[in-house]
Amino acid sequence: MATAIEKCVHCGFCLPACPTYSLLGEEMDSPRGRIYLMKNVLEENLSAADAQPYIDRCLGCMACVPACPSGVEYGDLLVSYRALQERERQRSPLDALARKLVIETLPYPKRFRLAVQTGRIGKALRGALPEAFASMLNLLPETLPPPMPTPPLLPARGERRAKVALLPGCAQQVLAPEINYAAAHALAANGVEVHNPPAAGCCGSILLHVGAEQQAIELARRNFSRFPDDIDAIITTAAGCGSGIHDYELLFKDQPDADRAAAFARKVTDFSAFLSSLGMREPTGFASERRLVYQDACHLLHAQGQHSEARALLNQVPNLRLLPIADAGMCCGSAGTYNIDQPAIAAELGRRKVASILAAEPDLVVSGNIGCITQLRQQLKSIGNPLPVRHIAELLWEACAGSD
Repeated sequence: MATAIEKCVHCGFCLPACPTYSLLGEEMDSPRGRIYLMKNVLEENLSAADAQPYIDRCLGCMACVPACPSGVEYGDLLVSYRALQERERQRSPLDALARKLVIETLPYPKRFRLAVQTGRIGKALRGALPEAFASMLNLLPETLPPPMPTPPLLPARGERRAKVALLPGCAQQVLAPEINYAAAHALAANGVEVHNPPAAGCCGSILLHVGAEQQAIELARRNFSRFPDDIDAIITTAAGCGSGIHDYELLFKDQPDADRAAAFARKVTDFSAFLSSLGMREPTGFASERRLVYQDACHLLHAQGQHSEARALLNQVPNLRLLPIADAGMCCGSAGTYNIDQPAIAAELGRRKVASILAAEPDLVVSGNIGCITQLRQQLKSIGNPLPVRHIAELLWEACAGSD
């Protein structure tokens, strides 16, 4: 943590890249401002409580990291600081309850499904509830799709070119089970043998993001023995999961199974990155042109440095036309539980992103992250716009004639 702080020379290159600084215009809501605050808290020159509102407003989008000429590992600093402060932080009873509901439901699909079904009943009461609880209810979908389980083993079509396992995710299983279903079939259509470990679960990333370090470790550790050893990669269809897993070295520092965690993390690859590296078989494509915006998920673009992989795949599909948008690298406001913790800022960032997308006049929007997809759908719905938002795996499966 000290090394990351010392690297910051307060040059300001991070300011225009930061969503909260761009929106709020406050120095302490910028990466360099937050580094200054964290430094002063750690040196006991400032109380943690005084710094906390500004740290809480950070999305953790990592847009500042590639913008930084000094190589400040802001992500490592933020994750470590949040975990450190959560051990001592005093929350109000309502705030503590809201946090507990998130931590105890989102990573567990069965609990989350039950929570969504129960929460829909309480939507009529949201006007009388505290903001944190009202924002949770506002995010609940009107209906949930039925489960779409994939078989434990999906054979490769034609010559087998690779053997992978699919990370199931947690909330995504409930909100959009079609994503992993499409990913498995798209991979199989491209000669990949796909394993779906039935006992695998949440990778812990969503808890790591909010400073719940010990719970994140426990969830991550459960997966280590549940994936086959003889696979080429573990595929994730959620940018946040991939980014969080690549932080396992930091999460498991000084843990007895640190080497095992690092080996697991090295095998984890985003769906688009893996398929782009493997090489997609010639897709059938579509009968007529579709104008498409690809929405960059921050935890793919900034945290993992993946910009060209998804676009390379989409550019191979006949009759798909990729459209550029303004502020393409700016966060849409989803960012894990940010919609719950900071609903006003999240909504404004979502509105700005949707405005940029609509200005390009696309026929559909594609992303590689369930959080972005949910955020964009919600913002489009709020203005009565039916523009479809899909995961890239769904579109590529369709383009590969895998959905017939």
